[in-house]
Amino acid sequence: MSSYPPDTTVATGAGTGGTGNLRRNLLIAGLVVALAVVATLIGAETYYRKHYADCIAAQTEHDLGSKVSVHFGAKPLLLTAIDHKVGSVTMDSDDAKFGPAVGMKVHATINDVAVVDGGANVGHSSADVTWTDDGIQQTLNGMVSDVKSSASDGMLTVKVLGGLADLQLKPQIVGNQIQVTTASASLLGIGLPTDLVSGIVDLMTQSLQTYPLDMHPTSVQVTDNGLAVRLAGGATKLAANQNTTMRC
Repeated sequence: MSSYPPDTTVATGAGTGGTGNLRRNLLIAGLVVALAVVATLIGAETYYRKHYADCIAAQTEHDLGSKVSVHFGAKPLLLTAIDHKVGSVTMDSDDAKFGPAVGMKVHATINDVAVVDGGANVGHSSADVTWTDDGIQQTLNGMVSDVKSSASDGMLTVKVLGGLADLQLKPQIVGNQIQVTTASASLLGIGLPTDLVSGIVDLMTQSLQTYPLDMHPTSVQVTDNGLAVRLAGGATKLAANQNTTMRC
């Protein structure tokens, strides 16, 4: 026999249902908070990536003489805002200008970068520089009519005197610099004017003397399309660009 009075109804599921709703609401609230945190972190990471990319680009564009695209490694730059260490950075320029040279393409990597005093300290760096025949001809504008490079003999052949004569040049590293020497220079067996030859050699040499981030050449090769130069550098500083208010 039942112990409950005849008119009494037993609510067997009321407590369980209330607890379930509470858990569901807490789960939804937790997901909303988590998504908000993730969105905030993504937004902050995007901001810092743009900020550090802009400041490093501003500090290197003066040396390269052209616009620079900057790419970072895997380290989240949110951590950089805390420890001021970027890690590694790669930079690309499609129209760098070193001294009088024009038309150089540069792919550079700087490592152990630490943000300090509005600029950045660099532990060491490396770069691959490509100077095409077209870029060399533009640099020697008015002095030569054509430039052809040959990987097989390691020579650059430039056309002078309206294409009537050839001047062969050989680049090589002497100490920490690239020197350009004359392999041959003649027109029908007659020597070319000294001023013309020395002017071309001097301008080529000057174009291969100035590099960014205190780097120096470690190798130079003549390809079938121009020159390929490998650079390396040690500790240096990216000073804040005085022509912009951008600071790291």
